[in-house]
Amino acid sequence: MADHSPTGPVELGAKMDYAEHDRTYAGFLALAKYGSLFCGALLIAMAFGFFAGGFFSALILFALIMAAGAFILR
Repeated sequence: MADHSPTGPVELGAKMDYAEHDRTYAGFLALAKYGSLFCGALLIAMAFGFFAGGFFSALILFALIMAAGAFILR
């Protein structure tokens, strides 16, 4: 006999994998948070290195901003 269980799109009654959806959304939010932190820290460190210090002082500032931001965002 033919199997008549729904296998198509959700509009037609297919079951959703909510656990996988939640994991994907959590991963996207983490990537957005830490990616934004990385970009902001990099811009601040580059501006500091260009105007006030050198490469190593900017690298230390970048590491400090990343550590503080990771602590705050967790």
